[in-house]
Amino acid sequence: MRLIENGLIITLNQDQIITDGGVVIAGKLIKDIGKSQDLKENYDLEITEVIDARGKIVLPGMINTHMHLYSTFARGMALEGNPPQNFIEILEKLWWKLDKALDLEDVYYSALLASIEAIKNGTTTIFDHHASPNAVAGSLDMISKAVNEVGIRANLAYEVSDRDGREIREAGILENERFIRLCQQQDNELLTASFGLHASFTLENETLEKVSRLTKELDTGVHIHLAEGLADQEDSIEKYGLRVVERLAEYGLCNEKMLAAHGVHLSPKEVEILAKSNVNLIHNPESNMSNAVGYTPIVEMLKKGLTVGLGTDGYTTDNFESIKVANLFHKHQLQNPSIAGVEVPQMVFKNNRQIAAKYLKHPVGSLEEGSYADLIIVDYQPTTPITEENYYYHLLFGISGGMVELTMVNGQVVMQDREIVGIDLQKIYQEGRSRAQRLWSRL
Repeated sequence: MRLIENGLIITLNQDQIITDGGVVIAGKLIKDIGKSQDLKENYDLEITEVIDARGKIVLPGMINTHMHLYSTFARGMALEGNPPQNFIEILEKLWWKLDKALDLEDVYYSALLASIEAIKNGTTTIFDHHASPNAVAGSLDMISKAVNEVGIRANLAYEVSDRDGREIREAGILENERFIRLCQQQDNELLTASFGLHASFTLENETLEKVSRLTKELDTGVHIHLAEGLADQEDSIEKYGLRVVERLAEYGLCNEKMLAAHGVHLSPKEVEILAKSNVNLIHNPESNMSNAVGYTPIVEMLKKGLTVGLGTDGYTTDNFESIKVANLFHKHQLQNPSIAGVEVPQMVFKNNRQIAAKYLKHPVGSLEEGSYADLIIVDYQPTTPITEENYYYHLLFGISGGMVELTMVNGQVVMQDREIVGIDLQKIYQEGRSRAQRLWSRL
């Protein structure tokens, strides 16, 4: 067994703070939490390794409930012609050009690099949503290879869409089905899967019917972009006479395992449908602001009982950054400085944990007996005392991903002293830059 000792433990479980605290880890799970001295006395003969966290903060690893690992190679990519003026142009000029240019090796390296950055920023669980229309078959295997090498916990999905024709759509459906069955057979607790869909405006009724049938058979949910741009609603109303959520609900896709990213342009009725169906809506504030798609009224959504989590949509791998932006975004939009102090921590530290629990055997996102040993040690010297009443404001204003010194996933140290274990970073980053340059030349 391992013992992490002498840290200030923030359990994120019932707001518990333990000074001079310790965490006992047995295999992949947390066995006990308490005062370091008590734990050493109780488990003296069983402890084989001690990690000293003296003067540092011990936290659960962060959970990112909507991510695009393939977005790695978009960083710094030049766009031809006039800059995009709306969300559809952003898709056409940036993301749909990028995903079509990816080959399987690009898929692997983009996932590898993004997973490394996530681990360095203290994220231990990612729900990824992937697209590579010209390299569909085996793409989820390449991502799983990358995340397994880094050691991060991941839920993977391939983005099914009708935008590239029937053949590619069918390949996407098969890739999801194959990979979901593989994950279920392998029973790998670090790797799970959901069924990826792009968005209502690129999905025909025939596709929704097929996917609905398969998700019921596979006992899984869909990971989909939901009313991210207004065009999604306009398309659904014009073609089908239904709003997006009403259309998806007709096919039985709205359930407790649905991961619905964004939800910017939803009616009150749609929010009620989602809440009654126990759907998980994932808020992505940085992406929404960057794409200028609009404002997601999370305060009202949470009041109506909708489970709203927090993701990054590939905009960043630093969840601490996303927390800071979410806090400012809603204060500014509603012109109310008291907003977001309750809602944002609820999304990050309660709802993200509940969402992950729907796909995992043991809890993540809190330090408690029986949870996965997914945790981080942060080198943060507080300027004021940390208490059960104010710890969130230290996380909000004081801590950033770059302060993470150690990251542990499933009881294994995957980063120590800011160095990723077992990874030749210089070689990987060099290859990543080289592949990005070649990919850009193909656009």
